[in-house]
Amino acid sequence: MINSGNEKKQARGFLQGALLLIPNFLKLLYRLLKDSRVPAAEKALLVGAIVYVISPLDFIPDVIPFVGQIDDLYLIALVIIRMLSRTSDDVIEQHWEGSSDIIKIVDTIVNSSRYFLPKKIRQVLLGRVEVAPQVRGGFVSSPALPDDLDAARKRRDHRK
Repeated sequence: MINSGNEKKQARGFLQGALLLIPNFLKLLYRLLKDSRVPAAEKALLVGAIVYVISPLDFIPDVIPFVGQIDDLYLIALVIIRMLSRTSDDVIEQHWEGSSDIIKIVDTIVNSSRYFLPKKIRQVLLGRVEVAPQVRGGFVSSPALPDDLDAARKRRDHRK
């Protein structure tokens, strides 16, 4: 049987390390914003994520240690997952300066955040990312972010 307390402890350790990546994530989002291969409609979401992270007004104020930054990290992860479904993985990997696999990092952030962010806040942030429509072949659809991440993983694994 898996110890839920141990999982939470591991999630906390991972997220504490991931908090140090926020500057790298912001740099990634900014570079994607400037990249012509990123759809124009998605750039508004990038701007929104950057503003949310640097703004002192969040759902959970940044003055609250640890949890105050987890909502920022969670939103960044959701936006990157969405970008993975809207652009080539190569575009994102080209702009990522981290040494680790960006897909694995954002997946772990999303999964680990459930231990620390209230469900209502996770749903609101997810809704903000999903609300931006995806245009494919003239049709507008809303993304299913977990499926987007699975598709990105399969594309990446297929290339290897």
